Amino acid sequence: MRHIPVVRRQRLGEELRRLRRSAGLTSGQTARLLGWHQSKVSRIETGVSGVRDGDLAALLDALGIEDQRLRSLLRALAGTADGTPGWWTAYSSVIPPTYRDFIALETQASTAHTLETSVVPGLLQTSSYARAVTRAALTGKPDGTVDSLVDVRLTRQEVLTRDESPLRLHAVIDEAVLRREVGGPGVMRDQLRRLTRLARLPQICLQVLPFTAGGYAGLTGPFVIFSFPNITDLDLVILDHLTNSLYLERKEDLEAYRVAFDAMRAHALSTEDSLDLIAGISDGA
Repeated sequence: MRHIPVVRRQRLGEELRRLRRSAGLTSGQTARLLGWHQSKVSRIETGVSGVRDGDLAALLDALGIEDQRLRSLLRALAGTADGTPGWWTAYSSVIPPTYRDFIALETQASTAHTLETSVVPGLLQTSSYARAVTRAALTGKPDGTVDSLVDVRLTRQEVLTRDESPLRLHAVIDEAVLRREVGGPGVMRDQLRRLTRLARLPQICLQVLPFTAGGYAGLTGPFVIFSFPNITDLDLVILDHLTNSLYLERKEDLEAYRVAFDAMRAHALSTEDSLDLIAGISDGA
């Protein structure tokens, strides 16, 4: 089993402990049900050890957890989500395990708060814009690789429009994102028009940080905060890159990013004014 970020291992353990207690079981009783030593249950619940896919499935069975979405999320947190073939497994040759983990978590998340300082958020990109960004970032890569990465980015967007519990997205973007002509004027004009259409969906909130806002905490780079259903205090901060992603390890980081995001929301234009700004730039493109 590959290494998973400490924050996920610890929070997985905390959630499993909560579920065990809700089931009215002690760690010793759980261990006996599974034929394990009690220390194995304790190591998993404290985050000292990871848990293999088969062991996690057996543990959830013992705890009476039948909610398939919850089971899938816990598998994603455990780094065993590849055991359930998701659409992203077809792209294993071009995206690394950390990016596949990111997609698995994004698929299970209920809410995402994201800041973008240089490009349109991946979940909101047009195919032409996504191709231009990918091509610029991966100069010299074969066309087939670029095509696959664009496919991944576009398929990810289905979380916003799925029939059951679409992802709620709150995106704050720097004004520079709107004015940088990625792919040329035509590509950018289509991208801006797509933003105005998507921003009117009830599950999407889009705000622009205007140049007049001056400096702000997020200038150091983009990030996303995922929140999940049916889980207690399990928000995650992830730095999402084109082909990789980094998970922050400390709870202090999560709090710092929450505070920073709230501050940026307060300094950003309202959703209505943001749409007016985007429309104005689009009309002039």
